[in-house]
Amino acid sequence: MPITEIEGRRLTVTRLDKVLYPATGTTKGEVLHYYALTAGALLAHLHDRPVSFLRYPDGPDGETFFTKNVPPGTPAWVKTVDLTRRSGKTGRQVVLQDTASLMWAANLVVELHTPQWRTDDPGVADRMVWDLDPGAPATIVDCCAVAGWLRDRLSADGLHVYAKTSGSKGLHLLAPIEPTPSDDVTAYAKGIAIEAEHELPDRVVHRMTKSLRPGKVFLDFSQNSAAKTTAAPYTVRARAEPTVSTPVTWDEIADCTDPADLHFVIGDIAERRERHGDLLGPLINLNRAKPLPGRRR
Repeated sequence: MPITEIEGRRLTVTRLDKVLYPATGTTKGEVLHYYALTAGALLAHLHDRPVSFLRYPDGPDGETFFTKNVPPGTPAWVKTVDLTRRSGKTGRQVVLQDTASLMWAANLVVELHTPQWRTDDPGVADRMVWDLDPGAPATIVDCCAVAGWLRDRLSADGLHVYAKTSGSKGLHLLAPIEPTPSDDVTAYAKGIAIEAEHELPDRVVHRMTKSLRPGKVFLDFSQNSAAKTTAAPYTVRARAEPTVSTPVTWDEIADCTDPADLHFVIGDIAERRERHGDLLGPLINLNRAKPLPGRRR
């Protein structure tokens, strides 16, 4: 098995020629190459956040399983942290702080998911998230229309809002906030989702009930819960193609008329980062964080 050295760490990488995505012929080696190229931007968004893995070792058509626990065989040099789960039990999770650790995780073939809080203050969020999920026949084009409304509404409350594709069907909107208990963030986000449904009844639903969702955008506020996670920026997704949860501009959202306009795979990201930089960089700029409405100093 090939052994490589990254940042002074010896790492075994396996089956680099294995095709993970038959639809595009994309190999595991190409996925690892993508993560190596994108490590700088990705690690900034993973910093000090516990990582959950959606593992798909045989590709998206094979077995998939979600885990928060530290995988067996994790090297001692990969940072881990003990955290109290909702059940009251303590669990240990991985925290990816450097390129070597990221490449170790990528070799497991994973989607990377994080909560909205950091390990130094569990359950206290420093960002707010909305998952805009279209119910067929609605598409990401419908999500873009809802995203524009949501951005204007949150801007009226003094919040800065940034966007990325989910890498699946929809959009994620994120706002940097001053540290706030996750329950309070969830309550505020739920209120906004209900307001959106009232203002856009033909487009938006705020409840998860499947019978309500066809043709509408489900505005999922629940990922602000301390116990929940969201796909990290720049993670590769376990979909038919190696799609990426990709930061996008508000102009791209406004101009979207076809789902293909906001469909990005691993080969698209380097050029986008060269052109735009990290569009989600303001999320980690403390000067952009604003107090949650109702909690102003």
